[in-house]
Amino acid sequence: MCGIAGLLGGAASRHDAFVALANSMAAELRHRGPDDDGAWGMGHVALAQRRLAILDLSPAGRQPMASRSGRWVVVFNGEIYNHRVLRQDLQAAGHRFDGTGDTETLVEALEAWGLEPTLHRLNGMFALAAYDRDADELWLARDRLGEKPLYWSHSPRQLLFASELRGLRVVPGFRAEIDEQSVAALLRWSFIPHPFTIYRDVRQLAPGELLRARLDGGEVQVETRRWWDLGEVVDRASQQPPLVGPEADRELAALVDDAVAVRLLSDVPIGSFLSGGIDSALVAASAQRALGSTPLRTFTVSMPDLGADEAADAAATAAAMGASHTTLALSRSDAVSLVGSMASVWDEPFADPSMVPTALLCRAVAGEVTVCLSGDGGDELFAGYNRHVFGERVARRAARLPQVIRGPLGRGLGAIPVSTLDRLGAGLRPVLPSHWRLPMVGDKVHKAAALLAADQDPWPVLAGVWSEDDLGVRPHLPESAMRADPTERMLLTDTWSVLADQMLVKTDRASMAASMEVRVPLIDHRLVELAWRIPIGDKASGGRGKLPLRRLAAARLPAPVSRRPKLGFDPPLGRWLRDDLRPWADDLIGSSGAVDAGWLSGPALQRVWTEHLSGRRNHDYRLWAVLMVESWLRRYHG
Repeated sequence: MCGIAGLLGGAASRHDAFVALANSMAAELRHRGPDDDGAWGMGHVALAQRRLAILDLSPAGRQPMASRSGRWVVVFNGEIYNHRVLRQDLQAAGHRFDGTGDTETLVEALEAWGLEPTLHRLNGMFALAAYDRDADELWLARDRLGEKPLYWSHSPRQLLFASELRGLRVVPGFRAEIDEQSVAALLRWSFIPHPFTIYRDVRQLAPGELLRARLDGGEVQVETRRWWDLGEVVDRASQQPPLVGPEADRELAALVDDAVAVRLLSDVPIGSFLSGGIDSALVAASAQRALGSTPLRTFTVSMPDLGADEAADAAATAAAMGASHTTLALSRSDAVSLVGSMASVWDEPFADPSMVPTALLCRAVAGEVTVCLSGDGGDELFAGYNRHVFGERVARRAARLPQVIRGPLGRGLGAIPVSTLDRLGAGLRPVLPSHWRLPMVGDKVHKAAALLAADQDPWPVLAGVWSEDDLGVRPHLPESAMRADPTERMLLTDTWSVLADQMLVKTDRASMAASMEVRVPLIDHRLVELAWRIPIGDKASGGRGKLPLRRLAAARLPAPVSRRPKLGFDPPLGRWLRDDLRPWADDLIGSSGAVDAGWLSGPALQRVWTEHLSGRRNHDYRLWAVLMVESWLRRYHG
């Protein structure tokens, strides 16, 4: 696990300056790799890396690393979980190795098979830069689901790349012009969708994307293409027989076990995050099965101020599987004191409220282990969000109504105050089925009303934070694929954009800020392919989602685990913004750069802030998005 950086472009006489610049770019990423550093350059190209040593802790694992022939030079961020199997194939073909790490396997694979064939053989998370000395070409590549980040910027005479934006900002002449559509996207969705970034002249390499750069007449020519595409996976799955019943359950169980087992490869201590829910419990249970009699170390945050403290449930689950469990007690002051550093940790505006407890969890666990498994990905692959279960119902039923009825009905529901709907929901809660006992029912009714009133795809309505009516600029839209089924469309968008641009960004930045690696077994590409062979109706039905994972949990875990409703990891931001964080929020909202720039409606912001302070509405998500933009502007453009 590492931070990587580099550049292509310029004259050979500037070789030393190129290497020095690459080194300075990588130095900004030292939190991603505190154990070692290295740089390499030749003529008009330079590569640099900061290393967090996970596999092969010896000098044989240092980067940049060249293949034995010297043709390929690589800097690499991530892990190749099947590298030992690939190494056996390479050794059988006559390749020799000096160390035991996956980077050496990677460079020799490039030598033997070429770039794209090698990428297709990899099971792992990675962002890499590979320079082909024979062809004088620099290649950038990102893993299938986007676990590891890679940013790049291109001008006619130069290409720059780095694991985080901070690696680009130190380059002399870097143009830090804000992309107003990206700000609007952050306010609309709580994240910036790839390939866009907060800067107009910087792009993210998309999941499964490949970039080739070469000099031609003194100018840098760049082209990109997909080497793996989720849409193609979904199309192939639709042409195969559906995977259902016991056969689906057997294949899922076997793949979960293998995806977890291969991610236990480590030369440093490894553990697993464990909440009270299904996904992390299944990952931990599979890890414990693979370890046999050696207890897996599991970790849970206990913070009484969290809306749903799952520490007791997690401890019971760990005891049932024989894990060695640690509950990390955190206080409200721990969380509140961290809020001011969020802009620096994430380096780019980001507004998922669970970023605060996630950062606290990673910081605490990093003192115990260097690698941790996570249960991320189950919701996106197996329909675990409320919008997959309830939004689809509303969308289908709304489609049956003529627009002349749908519009007035939606506007009428939307006119009922949220506080009134919340009180009604609280009164009915005791007599409702458990899967209908939703928090913040008023906001959910208003989203259903917006679906009725609008004739559009359900995802933007259900996933949005600020309304487009409140934004002064049209936001960049997350990439999605059109499918006939509305739930399939939501799952595609959630996997391709929410998972890559929100969930995995949250995990990567929080863990790397603590110099710790997090591995995510449930998004193993083989599980992605399997999940899309299971029909939507077999994933979500009767008001419940993630049915295949629930059946697996019922077979392997204590009975209460498989029946637990989905609980978020969000802190009580609504309450904090009314007390501990109010002076900080007052200051940022009172001098809003987003309002001054015309990105957000000033009257709308003041109305939302006033309603929130009065307690009439909980606008925590909307306000958090604004506050993250404002704190980032003040940190980097103040």
